[in-house]
Amino acid sequence: MTERVLPACGVARCLILLDGPWATLIIRELLHGPRRFNELRSALPGISAHTLTSRLRKFETHGVITRTAHAEVPPRVEYALTTLGESLRPVLDAMNTWGEQTPDAALTTGHRSPTPASRNGSAPRAAPMPTS
Repeated sequence: MTERVLPACGVARCLILLDGPWATLIIRELLHGPRRFNELRSALPGISAHTLTSRLRKFETHGVITRTAHAEVPPRVEYALTTLGESLRPVLDAMNTWGEQTPDAALTTGHRSPTPASRNGSAPRAAPMPTS
């Protein structure tokens, strides 16, 4: 079996874990602290149970999160960031800052030259990023 060659580029390496539309948002929610499956699902409208389960398993396999099953009835499982997962905080903080400063028009399909004056402020805002 051939060993996988990892990219040297840091951005490409990051995208190995943060691929797909939900990965970064799941990490964002876990930056607030440990969460149960249904808490994550409620915080991410539109994510399917299958997709959330798949992403959580991938993150656990790669050491980004821990899964703790408590011996209770009914069973309680919590997901939390590891030190590696928590190290993504400045990455998501930078993404959040960039997103807040980007004009709405730049995020609209077909727009070619956004200007700061075009930001109308009417778009809904996500919950603020948690601070350390």
